[in-house]
Amino acid sequence: MTKRMRGPDAPGRRTFLKLAGAAALAGAVARPALAQGTATVRWWYHYDNPQNTPAELIAKFEAANPGIKIQAEAIPWGGGTDYINRMFSSVVAGNQPDCAMVRLSYLSRFAQMKALEPLDGMIANWSGKGDISDDVWKINRAPDGKQYYMPLHYVVIYLYYRQDLFQQAGLQPPETFDEFLAAAKALTKDGMYGYGMRGGAGCHDNWGPFVLGGGATFEKGGMLTDKALAANRWFIELATKHKVVPPSAPTDAFRQIVDSFKAGRTAMTIHHIGSSAEVVAALGDKASAVPLPRAPDGGGWTYFGDESNAIFSASKNKEAAFRWISFLSGAGNVDQAKLSGQLPVTTSGLKDWAGHPKRFVDASFASLPIARTLPDNVKTPDLVGRVLPTNMQRALTGEINPDDLMKAVDQLFNG
Repeated sequence: MTKRMRGPDAPGRRTFLKLAGAAALAGAVARPALAQGTATVRWWYHYDNPQNTPAELIAKFEAANPGIKIQAEAIPWGGGTDYINRMFSSVVAGNQPDCAMVRLSYLSRFAQMKALEPLDGMIANWSGKGDISDDVWKINRAPDGKQYYMPLHYVVIYLYYRQDLFQQAGLQPPETFDEFLAAAKALTKDGMYGYGMRGGAGCHDNWGPFVLGGGATFEKGGMLTDKALAANRWFIELATKHKVVPPSAPTDAFRQIVDSFKAGRTAMTIHHIGSSAEVVAALGDKASAVPLPRAPDGGGWTYFGDESNAIFSASKNKEAAFRWISFLSGAGNVDQAKLSGQLPVTTSGLKDWAGHPKRFVDASFASLPIARTLPDNVKTPDLVGRVLPTNMQRALTGEINPDDLMKAVDQLFNG
């Protein structure tokens, strides 16, 4: 039996909880002096549910910080592509905000553009630092050893499944690729598809667990080994050979896969705890979640969905911006996590977290042993926003051979 090891990028539950007892007052901010007058901080953000607004958080912060006004700007996520493109375009044009929500996959490109302000000095003097685990700080540290990111919240991708349909069919939640395929076949009937595949924007969430989990890597030639090519063919054939996914899969993104699962058109889909509220509202106890299945050799991969805030180096309001983002990662972190639909990054907030049903929190924690981030590489935004979704759609529709998709990914990183 293969021993399941915890990946180096994945913080464990014990580490998250070990500081909780001493963190009651950790949200306070060490306040550097601000210039006289009012500072207006422009902040870009996104939430899976666009109706959620940080207005109450802003009001609470501004009441405690009368010299600072927060101008919050909601930027459409668009599977990540819209947000990424607008972010980098704003830097090039010189009209970037003071601070913004960011992800680790952006870090290398930001570094190449010299776009971000190092936060080390301000973090060192922030009293809330100890309420965020050392593992999380380590994951968010840049290759140059500096801290450009203030951790905010996180999710781990897992498998949603209809436990009522599994029970009716005499099936257990799948733990291996073979069990996943068998369940998807068994549940594809009567207008329902076994698996709601995300082949459009954000498709790395679905491709990674089966292809990276199946042995592919981003190292030179790592997408072109026999093992890697076989894993990708297996994934593509869920659509082209086995027909266990909806015909719309090549273009389906977040909204489509969640809506199909809620409507009973699919029996399994892949996302994270951020969509659990609307899933439960639609399906109640019929829906549950488990870690994603593993490859025959015991290998596995799932996406550690990080989210942080960063301050842009061109900002003229860095101290005020830090006061705002440290509030979001400290005293305001639990309320912020409720808006995002994700898990709080503070150990004190996580200790008594009641923002999601326990079965989805448990599935998130149980997924940490195989959780990883995408490569910290300047090419990663192109992978997420262009190369993978474009070639995924072409492979799923039969326009190209599945191996051509892998060649395109290898060419992007190593060509």
